[in-house]
Amino acid sequence: MRTILITGQGGTGRTTVAAATALKAAREGTRTLLLTADRTDTLGAVLGVPTGPNPVEAVPGLTAWRPDAAARFRDDLTAFQRRATTALDLLGASRLDAEEVTPLPGAEELALLRALRDAALSERYGLLVVDLPPAPQALALLALPEELRRYLRRLLPPERQAARALRPVLGRLAGVPMPSEWLYETAARWDLELAAVQAVVEDRATTVRLVAEPGPAGADAVRTAATALALRGLPVDGLVASRVLPGATNDAWLAALAAQQRKALDEWQETYDLHEVPHRGHDPRGTDDLAALPVPGVNTPPTPVEWPVTDHLADDGVLVWHIPLPGAIRDELDLIRRGDELVVTVGQFRRIVPLPSALRRCTVAGAALREGELRIRFAPDPGLWPREK
Repeated sequence: MRTILITGQGGTGRTTVAAATALKAAREGTRTLLLTADRTDTLGAVLGVPTGPNPVEAVPGLTAWRPDAAARFRDDLTAFQRRATTALDLLGASRLDAEEVTPLPGAEELALLRALRDAALSERYGLLVVDLPPAPQALALLALPEELRRYLRRLLPPERQAARALRPVLGRLAGVPMPSEWLYETAARWDLELAAVQAVVEDRATTVRLVAEPGPAGADAVRTAATALALRGLPVDGLVASRVLPGATNDAWLAALAAQQRKALDEWQETYDLHEVPHRGHDPRGTDDLAALPVPGVNTPPTPVEWPVTDHLADDGVLVWHIPLPGAIRDELDLIRRGDELVVTVGQFRRIVPLPSALRRCTVAGAALREGELRIRFAPDPGLWPREK
């Protein structure tokens, strides 16, 4: 299934672009699901069809879905209390009734991730269009499955489950209760669910489409988002410039604003597959307005983001790891090696990635940021590197 994740600058019509993209694909014959996590029904207002926890057919071939985060959170908490009955009884804790539970911050994002997984596993659709929050929140959301899985592996390593028969004995010897079976089972189930979501996000047919209004603020938002997406290994398949003003006007104020937009558009044209959506003079409402927007269709996914390792041992005695980071600024870049992992920080974004197997037997010999690419040099560790016979 082809998946297009739509995000970008806040307040620039991301939901409108997502709806127009999904509508165009559906009218071209692709069975499409349009997914959003908005607490308010912005998507329904744009489509002209109310959306909610039950998928609804907006037009033939196009289904819209806005999962109910509150209901899912209540179900999860109720199930957790049921599994943790023994531990809660020991602590003297009283149960929370489903009616008194309100979702915590982040519940909408988790509901969206689960819906993303469920949609991919259903195999009912040829295209999934996801209306994500603005770029900073969307990037944190897309990073969540990988990061949570890492936390689970550190806190409850899977290999410890092999010693489950010894836990009662160890508990008596230590004088404290050991983690019970349900805890490891819960962790394993969470890891399986997160892995399914991560597989959708990292699939070769999944791409990100950015939406921004041309101008200085939009340029900054696009640069930051593109760098952060590259750090996550997510390819950008296009940039939609929204609310583009006509160039010819007798109004001096509008002419100045249009000139500012044109400067940003010219710069974006050199880097991105750019699509301009003109300002309609009103907020699009209904399928007729959406169909009039010249949004890009479902194109072929671009080449996946690769982080290759090149061999320069013969000439320079090093291996070089190439990490594309377009738009990155040297002063905002930081690297830390932690055992077999590398912590890469670019501005406000951070990712912890495992080193390729060959680089685990090396020491870091230096790094440089050139032409939007981070190049990290690794020198073989004589104590770990295979000796030539």
